[in-house]
Amino acid sequence: MTITDQRLKPISDKVLAGERLSFDEGITLYRSPDLLAVGWLANHVREKKHGNVTYYNVNRHINPTNICVAHCKLCAFGRDPDAPGAYNFALEEIYERAEQGMREGALEFHIVGGLHPDLPFEYFLDMMRGLKKRCPGVHLKAFTMVEVGYFARISKLSVKEVLLKLKEAGADSLPGGGAEIFHPRVRKIICDHKVSGQMWLNIARQAHEIGLRSNATMLYGHVETEEERVDHLVKLRELQDETHGFVAFIPLAFHPDNTALSHVPKPTGYADLRNIAVSRLLLDNFDHIKAYWIMLTPSIAQIALRFGANDLDGTVVEEKIYHDAGAKTSEFTPRAELERLIRAAGRVPVERDTLYHPVDRSKLPPLPPPARPDLVSLTLNV
Repeated sequence: MTITDQRLKPISDKVLAGERLSFDEGITLYRSPDLLAVGWLANHVREKKHGNVTYYNVNRHINPTNICVAHCKLCAFGRDPDAPGAYNFALEEIYERAEQGMREGALEFHIVGGLHPDLPFEYFLDMMRGLKKRCPGVHLKAFTMVEVGYFARISKLSVKEVLLKLKEAGADSLPGGGAEIFHPRVRKIICDHKVSGQMWLNIARQAHEIGLRSNATMLYGHVETEEERVDHLVKLRELQDETHGFVAFIPLAFHPDNTALSHVPKPTGYADLRNIAVSRLLLDNFDHIKAYWIMLTPSIAQIALRFGANDLDGTVVEEKIYHDAGAKTSEFTPRAELERLIRAAGRVPVERDTLYHPVDRSKLPPLPPPARPDLVSLTLNV
């Protein structure tokens, strides 16, 4: 590798020696014009951890409601109760979607929704109990730290009590959404009614302490500075040192369409690849970095597999949050297509479960029969 930016040379020496990078070195990675060198270093770390393997999973997103009291400027998903397009699924509708996902081979339900002003906490506990009863072999990755904080508020329970009740009802882990950027300046602009960055981290800490693993995210490409991105990543790294509870990190590009920040330019593919690479280099204690194809597009996600990412996420099936914000990607990519994308990028596809155990479908119980005999499974596409 030829490094054209000499500021990267001491960083390269540390990366190749397996040493931790500093805050200031993180800033240098963001500001260096030599993106290929930054990507090469990230790929070095990625291949040292995972070789040529790239993971994916067969999952289904379930968004129970888009009715939300938060009114975040970053969001195109949330609605007032009487707004056009507002919805709230009855539990039976959620179960129907879940059972269809199970019939299609899903091993994970990714469950995230709005902060509904009228739904009691018991509704969400009933949801977990009902899903676990109907789909006992499917991992329930349910409710962000923001939602957990809201549940604590409406139920007048502590965060720990909420987490324990969710775990008892069937939640297996937590997704990583709602982290956005932790810095108070940014949150005041883009999501001032959400939990603070410090509270997000505290909720994640408490979840990890009771044995609930979680993911973590960072939303980039809006009003944040490079310093605030690095601050965000370092705070995640510090908490991971403490709890070892984060499973994967997902950098998320801001989609401004249909939001109160629609004047903000969309992040470029160049920025997407840099954020993947810097995340891999700074988050030395995170095993997995996702290139979320829904957000990046499949083509950029393929390139990201050479810039530090080792996971493409999953089949998804029904995604509302990014598509409400103008995403043009498909809401669904079948298992066979994910494997084709990974192989075309020169990597080896490995199906995983939520906690990154490899999946051997020949050893799984037979899939339940389809709701209609003529219904062909799309998710597996085998």
